[in-house]
Amino acid sequence: MKCVGLLLLLSATAMAADLHPIVEVDTGYLFGGSADGKWIKAEKAAKPMKGRTAFRVFGLTQEIGKATGGKPKPAEAEVCADMLEVSLPSKSKDGVIALSAPWNALPRKPQIADPTQQVSVDAVREFLESRRVTDPQVKITRILRVDLDGDGEEEMLINATNYPDDEPPMDTAVPGGYSMVLLRRVVAGKVQTELIAGDFYVKDESSPAYVYKVPAVLDLNGDGMLEIIVHSQYYEGSETTIYDCSGGKCEAALSVGCGL
Repeated sequence: MKCVGLLLLLSATAMAADLHPIVEVDTGYLFGGSADGKWIKAEKAAKPMKGRTAFRVFGLTQEIGKATGGKPKPAEAEVCADMLEVSLPSKSKDGVIALSAPWNALPRKPQIADPTQQVSVDAVREFLESRRVTDPQVKITRILRVDLDGDGEEEMLINATNYPDDEPPMDTAVPGGYSMVLLRRVVAGKVQTELIAGDFYVKDESSPAYVYKVPAVLDLNGDGMLEIIVHSQYYEGSETTIYDCSGGKCEAALSVGCGL
């Protein structure tokens, strides 16, 4: 029995040493983390976290500073009780993600590009038409150029949002409205457009209008590749998702959010 207890203790100690927790700065929600490059869900990541965890805080283009996180605990708001919170006393308005890890999470900084460039406008219009948005009104809110995989060739992240006759977030979507994040990159010598996240409204619906944006692009599991962080907001809630693009297609890895 003593051997079993010792093995469990050593396993827990190793997990704590290898775990790299990830926290959303604005809410304090624990995404989870990574260990040996693998994604770890929040419930499992929280167990070895005893408090006073040293975090580095990152924004879109720089490391903002440092913060010491408390022990994860259930969110105070009843509607968000399934979320785990980590208190971060030292917050920055430009901070997006707090990461407890030794590597540089921002080895390649995104550059903000001209949102009116014709090639991007045409790409967005073509994509909207493929989603049955007739006579689309192209409204690109931001373009980021960044080398996601470190191969020396930049990819393009396009954020486009348009909600006619109103300002989001709204309780009901209107026809012709949309919000999305697109990834444009060269695959096998050809430019491909991939939808990372988005919603498109082609008729009257009772669903709320979502707004998507990219607040940061960071290496959160130490594999040298940058993950895409997408924040979505709607009338009565919000969500932030980390997308892992290492497998050829971008897939949701970890997510936090709260809403009705």
